[in-house]
Amino acid sequence: MKLFGTDGVRGMAGRDLDAFVAMKLAMAAGIYFRKTAKTNKILVGKDTRRSGYMIENALVSGLTAVGYNVIQIGPMPTPAIAFLTENMRCDAGIMISASHNPYEDNGIKFFDLHGDKLNEKDEAAIEKIFFDTELMIHEQKTGKEIGSSKRIDDVIGRYIVQLKNSFPTDLTLNDVRVVLDTANGAAYKVAPTVFEELGAEVIVINDKPNGYNINDNCGAMHPEALSEKVREYRADIGFAFDGDADRLVVVDERGNQVDGDKLIGALALFMKKNGRLKNDCVVATVMSNQGFEDFLKKHGIGLIRSNVGDKYVLEEMQKNGCVLGGEQSGHVIFSEYAKTGDGLVTALQTIALILRSGKKASEVLNPFELYPQKLVNLKVGEKKPLDSIEGLKEKEAAIKADGLRSLIRYSGTENKLRILLEGKSAKKIETWMEDLEKFFKKALNA
Repeated sequence: MKLFGTDGVRGMAGRDLDAFVAMKLAMAAGIYFRKTAKTNKILVGKDTRRSGYMIENALVSGLTAVGYNVIQIGPMPTPAIAFLTENMRCDAGIMISASHNPYEDNGIKFFDLHGDKLNEKDEAAIEKIFFDTELMIHEQKTGKEIGSSKRIDDVIGRYIVQLKNSFPTDLTLNDVRVVLDTANGAAYKVAPTVFEELGAEVIVINDKPNGYNINDNCGAMHPEALSEKVREYRADIGFAFDGDADRLVVVDERGNQVDGDKLIGALALFMKKNGRLKNDCVVATVMSNQGFEDFLKKHGIGLIRSNVGDKYVLEEMQKNGCVLGGEQSGHVIFSEYAKTGDGLVTALQTIALILRSGKKASEVLNPFELYPQKLVNLKVGEKKPLDSIEGLKEKEAAIKADGLRSLIRYSGTENKLRILLEGKSAKKIETWMEDLEKFFKKALNA
């Protein structure tokens, strides 16, 4: 059984991720982190899901059982946990959230003492401990060695200061009207506070969490309401966050959603012009549009592609000395200010770009045209290794020779094959997609 997925441990709360699993996972993580412990403190935060209470208490039980002292800070964005773990000198940080998933799901994300997400080696080590019952029993503490827990409610101020420091001091948001959709999630307090303190006129929607309405027809997954409000209030820009605020969707003054690749492209060019784009490189995933890559190349900016997931983006950024990276879905990492995707940092950098340009959002955030793209998901009986499918390499070579980019991979959670084609010719994409569907249906009995 594998516990960790692309972004921590995630599943339906009370079934896949119940109190027993959470407690055991906390014990395993605590045992692992104690090997390099410096302060014997672990930070725990959460989003606004009702199940967060259950999981939080289970985590505290598990961590204190193996001797850790726990600091509970309540609802806070995931990037705040990354920042505060290092800022408060903790051995590790834990965020309880299923990000953009519906309220029925929940998840557990881990950060090391530097505020970085754990790598696969760390996750594998925690999993090994999780399934070692004898070790788990042996490592439980007694007497004065049992850990303690305390709740601190005022750490939000530290994160707000960090966010405001990421915004240029010579700029002000006076006379800027902003609409914020906080998805009834973790940013419902901090997002309005930051923008108001910087001088903006702020209209906030979906900021009344009740434990069940997180991401419910709102936020980054459903920006339609935000688009309406931007047009209704004639706002300069709109920002929609997901449940744990590590993802951002931008809506321009016309109420149109800004594509994630276009957003990163505009920010990359802005940073290069200002001498901030170290090594003139950007990291994005294999899902990013070829039009984005060609735009960057035209302006002397290299694109390095990573696997899907912001932790893989960050790994490539660190490996190649890049300061900007992200996913077209809205996770954007500015390593100058954050260790993970941070929707609020991205929003502030975006509005700084608009103010510096002296133009409207719709002009600045539409720097190139996307190439046509088509994605098809095929249900498969079994996930036969792609490199063992006879004739596939030849197909991919022919597609490339015809001027298209292909990305063929299995879903990590479902029995599905994902086929992505893109290029300048929509007609070629349709023709090749029909060919590939027939090919895989025969090869995989799909």
